[in-house]
Parts: sequence; C-alpha cells; structure tokens
Amino acid sequence: MSTTAVNAPMRTYRGRFAPSPSGPLHFGSLIAAVGSFLDAKSNQGKWLVRIEDIDTTRVVPGASDDILRTLEAYGLHWDEGVIYQTKRHTEYQAVVDALITKNLVYACHCTRKEIKAMGGIYQGYCKSKHHPLNDSALRLTQQFATSEYHDLIQGQVNIDSRLAKEDYLIKRSDGLFAYQLVVVVDDIAQGISHVVRGADLLEPTARQLSLFKQLGQPAPNYAHLPLAVAKPGFKLSKQNYAPAISKRAPKPALFDAFRFLGLNPEPALLSSTVEEMLNWAISAYRIENIPTALEIQVSENPHATFCDFQVITK
Repeated sequence: MSTTAVNAPMRTYRGRFAPSPSGPLHFGSLIAAVGSFLDAKSNQGKWLVRIEDIDTTRVVPGASDDILRTLEAYGLHWDEGVIYQTKRHTEYQAVVDALITKNLVYACHCTRKEIKAMGGIYQGYCKSKHHPLNDSALRLTQQFATSEYHDLIQGQVNIDSRLAKEDYLIKRSDGLFAYQLVVVVDDIAQGISHVVRGADLLEPTARQLSLFKQLGQPAPNYAHLPLAVAKPGFKLSKQNYAPAISKRAPKPALFDAFRFLGLNPEPALLSSTVEEMLNWAISAYRIENIPTALEIQVSENPHATFCDFQVITK
C-alpha cells in the first residue's frame, strides 16, 4: 500500500527512526520505531537510523549503544550506517552561514520568560536591534509560513497562523544548533522521503516544511502516529520515567506494538520468532488501519497477558 501523498512526485522510499539518546527505549518509542519500520518495508523502502544527540545537555552516556542493541533485539535492522548529529556540526554551520549570507538570520537576546510575557509567540522584537551574531541566539526570518498541511494518518493539520509566521531559533545562545534546523538538514542529506513519528511533532512539522521550502528542497511525506500515553496528556517518555522495554524478551512488547498500530495479530503469533513476527506484520500492515487518534492510553492489565489500549478521541 503506497503512502505517497496525493500529487506528490514519486520518490524512492527512504524512511528513518531518529531517537534521542536521553535514556533507553520505552514502549512509546517502540511504537515510533515499529511504525516507521513497517511503513518503509511494506513499501519496499529503506529504513535508516539517526541518533539525534545534538542537544548534548540531555544525552545519557551509553544510551546510544543501548538503543541500537534494543533495536537489534527487536529485529529492527537498519539498512545504512547510523548517523550521529554531533558529528555533523560542520554541515549545520554551513547551512547557517549560507542563510546569514542571504540576510535571513538575526541575533536575538530575548529569554523564554520575556517571550512568555509578550504572549508566548515571538514577535520579532530583536529583528531591528542588529545585535552581533556572535554569542547570541540566532533566529531565521520566516519566509514560507506554513499553517496547514496534509498528514498521511491525521489528515488535514492546521497550525495557529501566528505561530506559523514566527521567526524561530536555528542556533541557541550556548552554541548548540536547534532541532528545527538539524532535522531538516539531516533529512535532506539522507534523502528521506517519508517521516513516520509521534503526533507530538505535528506542530514542529509545519516549521520543518517551511524550512524545506526556504532551502529549496523537496519535503518528505509525513505520517504522525498516535502517542502512547499513561493518561490523557501524559505521554510515555524518558522524561516521565517510562520503563525500558526488555531486550531479553522482546516478543510481548512487539506484539503489543502491532496491536497498537491496528494490525490485530492472533496470540499464536507469539510462538513465532521475532523475524517471523516482523515478516507477518510487514504483510499485514496498512497505514489506513492505524487509529487517527492523537493519543492512545496504555495500561497494564493484571488479568491479561497484554496491555489494554484506550483510544482518546480528538
């Protein structure tokens, strides 16, 4: 089943899973890994892995290797070498320099507290201040504000037009490159055609689409999976201390991931090997069967082998 958006030019399918090494993989991140893997493989595409370690303040030592070992334990084998963002500073700076040359970047000295006091959306306060670019946060002048786009799972997505027009950060005052910049530069470099990830990134996607236009490059097709949450509005995450998934016994969590993604596996599948389970899932996968909810509550059922799922309506 093709997941190419209507009227989009045909491109060789190249998908990716891009975890941040801030801790071990949990069930929520497994959903993103399995969802992106199945979408790629069911479309005879490549599946890549990128370690998004650009924010070094959040990196946990050893987490990158642990993530890769976990993916291998779940049979999720990547097709090309793993990319690490911390090894790509030269590429990111080259893009920033090119934007500076075009007079599209300016220095900003506003703090988060000050921006919040001004209404929470940056209004270009520093644009006319002409602060020196050195030792400053750098903002990109927004030229292609994107307030709506089509998502392959969630359908029509609409973003606050004020937020869409915001000049956003591409480099922080501490010298770290911003996520919005590096994710687009990496997707371009890797030729990513499809991005399958969690619905918490629906809003940032609009900015990323605008940056693809600003850089004159084709954007991927986007598909945002429901978030696995412990309760409404409380997603499973490393910051929320979601438990790590087991590397020693991967089949139960893999089975639950299939259920979460709308595949309806039979319990007998658990008697198969991990590889056989994945082969079955690739054949059974249909993107249109994934719930279009933004959140699905996940809870342990003490009277059952598997998790309970409750779709939270939009």
